[in-house]
Amino acid sequence: MVAERETLPDTGPTQATIHDVAARAGVSVATVSRVMNGSHPVSPERRERVLRAVDELDYVVNVHARSLSGSAAETVAIVFEDITDPSLAAVAHGAAQEAAAHGRLSLVCATDGDPEQELRMVDLMRRQHAAAVILVGGTEDREEHRGRMAGLARSLDAAGSRLVLCGRPPLAEDVPALVVDYDNENGAFAAVGHLAQLGHRRIMALPGVLRMNTAAGRLAGYRGALEANGLKYDPRLVLHTDCTHRAGEQAARELLAAHPDVTAVFAGSDQIALGVMDVLRETGKAIPYDVSIVGYDDVPQATAVFPKLTTVHVPYEQMGRTAVRLALEPRGRRDEEHVILGTHLAVRESAAAPRPPGRDPAEREAPR
Repeated sequence: MVAERETLPDTGPTQATIHDVAARAGVSVATVSRVMNGSHPVSPERRERVLRAVDELDYVVNVHARSLSGSAAETVAIVFEDITDPSLAAVAHGAAQEAAAHGRLSLVCATDGDPEQELRMVDLMRRQHAAAVILVGGTEDREEHRGRMAGLARSLDAAGSRLVLCGRPPLAEDVPALVVDYDNENGAFAAVGHLAQLGHRRIMALPGVLRMNTAAGRLAGYRGALEANGLKYDPRLVLHTDCTHRAGEQAARELLAAHPDVTAVFAGSDQIALGVMDVLRETGKAIPYDVSIVGYDDVPQATAVFPKLTTVHVPYEQMGRTAVRLALEPRGRRDEEHVILGTHLAVRESAAAPRPPGRDPAEREAPR
C-alpha cells in the first residue's frame, strides 16, 4: 500500500498503458476498460485489483485516445492563488471566455497561496483528465517545487493534456509546459522612469512579496530605472509586502514615517497603491504634489479613485485567452511555446512633478 503521506508523481515522458494495467491486475484489457469507463458491471474483487494497479502505475487515460471514441475531455482547469485578486480574476475571466468559445467548460481552483495545495490541485486535474491546466500567477522560486511541478507537466503531456504557466517563468527547457508571460521588468522600468523624468529623486518601492518571481522582476525594473536616470539605489526605501490594500497602508505608514523626504512611491500592485493613497490622505499629503504614486496591474479600481491612478497596464484577460488557445491547439499546428505579452504605462493623474519647496499649496495646478 502507498504510505499515508501523499507523494505526487515525478514521471518522465513514458506513460503506463492500459495493457500495463491489465498485466499488473491479472485481467484482460477489456476488463480494465470496463472499470475505467463504468460501462459494464465488474466483480468487486476485479475492480479492486484494477484500481490498485491504476494507482501503482499512475495510469491516466489519454484524452486524445478518448476523443477518438467521442468522449473528449471537456474541462479546462484554471488554478490560481486568490479568487478575490482582481488581476488574477481577469486572467481567469479571459481563460473562461476562450474555453467557452472552444466549447469547453471551465473549472476554477483557488490555492490560497499554499504551494502544496497548488500541486495537489494540478495532480487532481491530471487525474480527472482535464484538457488543459492553466496555472496562473507568480510563484516561489524553490527547486523542490519546480521539480514536482515538472513531473506533473510530463505526466499531463503523456496523457494528452497540457500544463500552461501563465504569468510565471518556464520550469526547464525539457519540460513540456507552455508559457504565457508579460514584460514584467520593463513595466516597472517604465513606471519608475516616468517618476524620475518628472523630477523625483527619492522614490520608495513596494514591489510585492520578496519570494515571488513577479516581485523580483518589478524590483529589478525599479533598480534599472534608477540607474538609467542617474539615481542611487537605496535599500532603505524598499519594503517587501503582500500585494494587498492593507499591506500598502502598513508599509506606507512605516516608510513615510522613517523617510519623510520621499516624494514618490512605486507600488508593485494597484492594491498596494490604493492602500498608500489612503494613508497619504489621512496624513494630509496631497496627491500627486506632495507625494506621487504609480501602481502596477491597471485593475478597474485604478480609474475609480481620485486622483485616477497612473499604473502599468498588464493584458491579463489576453493572457488567459492566449493560454487556453495555445493549450487547445493541435500540437502539429502550434507555432509558439513561450509567449511574452507587452505592458505599457497608463499615465493618469496620480503622478506629477514634485512641488517646489516653499510653494503655497493653494497655488497647485491640475496635473497634466
